[in-house]
Amino acid sequence: MTKADIINQISTTTGLQKKDVSVVVESFMETIKNSLLEKKDNVYLRGFGSFIVKHRAAKTARNIQQNTTIVIEAHDLPSFKPAKSFVEKMK
Repeated sequence: MTKADIINQISTTTGLQKKDVSVVVESFMETIKNSLLEKKDNVYLRGFGSFIVKHRAAKTARNIQQNTTIVIEAHDLPSFKPAKSFVEKMK
């Protein structure tokens, strides 16, 4: 399902115009991105899941082709963890 499919589905379910639904969906996604990127805050959607920031420590790795060692800097990654109730429904 694509973002356009989501907008179409919400529009037909609620009776709202696609233009209005599109603004809401874009705003929702932008709010989650800003929370994770700028504030480093996790986003919890009860019954659906959590968008969390995972911190990866710095580590050394090897480039086998060039036989060199490189250092991978510490960095943050976005991650999604589904809610238990959501996982149970999927089973």
